[in-house]
Amino acid sequence: MATREEFEAKLKEQINGWNAGLDKLETDTEAKIKYEKQIKELRQKAEEAQQNLTKIHDASDDAWEDLKQGAKTLWNMYENSFKKAKSEFKRGYREGLEE
Repeated sequence: MATREEFEAKLKEQINGWNAGLDKLETDTEAKIKYEKQIKELRQKAEEAQQNLTKIHDASDDAWEDLKQGAKTLWNMYENSFKKAKSEFKRGYREGLEE
């Protein structure tokens, strides 16, 4: 089982990856215009994930154990949202190439 520090590091790495992917999308003008709403929603989810990470970091040892399971559930929801959006972005990109 991961230690608290390992768990936090893994979550932080994932948030950084999400943000890097969103930054990349925002540099593509066409994608930014086409997916502005989705990008905004994903930015909000990344911000929520960061707030969740802060709660975990600031929690007492006793509270940490309680937060851990809830955090895993939330994290899976965030990750699924990002995976779904990534799939939609790729599909839209491929369709754009075919036009």
